[in-house]
Amino acid sequence: MNSISGVFFMIGLEVNDAVIVEQRKVLEQALSTDPKTQKALQKLIRRVLAEAREQVVSATKGAIANDPRGAAHGIRRVVYKKILGANLNILNMRKRAGQPTEYEPPRKLRQGQRGGNRVPRGLRTHKVMHYGPHDRGWILRIINSGTGDREAGTRGGRLSGNRGSIAARNFFGPAGTSALARAADNLANLIDTELEAMLNKTK
Repeated sequence: MNSISGVFFMIGLEVNDAVIVEQRKVLEQALSTDPKTQKALQKLIRRVLAEAREQVVSATKGAIANDPRGAAHGIRRVVYKKILGANLNILNMRKRAGQPTEYEPPRKLRQGQRGGNRVPRGLRTHKVMHYGPHDRGWILRIINSGTGDREAGTRGGRLSGNRGSIAARNFFGPAGTSALARAADNLANLIDTELEAMLNKTK
């Protein structure tokens, strides 16, 4: 048995000592006396969570038709160190996770044609536009939950006006729940295999 819990912008695959003991009583002593057992279980959790993340990334790509900067890869996986558990989320990292992207949107004006934005791009805008794929979880949060009306110029820029709103697509919750349900089943099977190997060694 593995419990799956969800919170806002985060879906967690929670595996604790009590749950594993229910699955096979023999682990009760091993978990408390053998650090290698806990490390082995964390390795299994890391393995199934990596597979779950790839499934959610794939589903996210399907929900975002135009993603030239790879925001779908902003989905994070975290395996806990002190307790047995993990989660997938679209929260921001404390530090930048990867290299910035050099992607620039193509200009639609023909050579010599007037029009477009003649106001120089601000430092903040330049920075945000070039966040790399693994640092774009905030983009996923916006697309997932939507926005109200957005006003330009609120940061002191030279432009002003209403940018409209973004409708919520709510892709992360269903995709994450489905992927983690499969991960929980896979984890249970892997733990059974690991326990069988442990028992065979002790015979």
